[in-house]
Amino acid sequence: MTKPEEAPDNTSLHFRVADILRDKITYGELAPRMRLTERVLCEELNVSRTPLREALKTLASEGLVELLQNRGAMVTAMTLADTAQTFEVLSVLEGLSGELACARADEAAVAGLRQLHEAMGACYRAGDREGYFELNQTIHARLFLLAGNPVLLATHDKLNLRLRRARYFANVSQSRWDSAMAEHEQIMAALEARNGKRLRLLLEEHIRNKCDSVIAALLSSGAIRAIGSSAAPLPAPKRREAAGRSR
Repeated sequence: MTKPEEAPDNTSLHFRVADILRDKITYGELAPRMRLTERVLCEELNVSRTPLREALKTLASEGLVELLQNRGAMVTAMTLADTAQTFEVLSVLEGLSGELACARADEAAVAGLRQLHEAMGACYRAGDREGYFELNQTIHARLFLLAGNPVLLATHDKLNLRLRRARYFANVSQSRWDSAMAEHEQIMAALEARNGKRLRLLLEEHIRNKCDSVIAALLSSGAIRAIGSSAAPLPAPKRREAAGRSR
């Protein structure tokens, strides 16, 4: 990963540092409950403490790190309760975005989304999980832009930052990845047909399925012991076929 270079503009630098650390947290390079030592991170990223501290404040506002008084910072733990509750809200927002996009998006915008969808399909066929994930995030974000509602967009952006790690877990099994790709085919078809009601239902179900997949993956893999849970015990899911991630 490219290191950010020191620059007089620490404002833009701290955003670049935040992007790097956010990706490391999302992809598990910085694990839940890991202590983040300023000296180590400054050396690794070749930055001073000022932009690093500002980046950590940004990540703290997103719920990805916890700032410890006089003790640096720590990667926050996801809990089953918080994950399920946030997905519950997100499913409603996604459905609304799809219905509004059907009514408001022009043909050029829909064609652009089709291109992103085809590129994501190519990543799926190649087994490129990280490429697929990034394009998947772009597609969902683009739907919110096409909805044409700034309040809806800002609300989604805030929630999605909290769920970015969890959403990366959603396709850890090949069977779920296959299903997710099929669901996206239906989502794209409904958008192109301008069937807002159907697209709303498809998106809500798609997000609920993601939530189920995340929770099943965390429980069946044993990762929940590392991530932590404040939720009541849930029924153990059937173990699914494991699949590695492409890096």
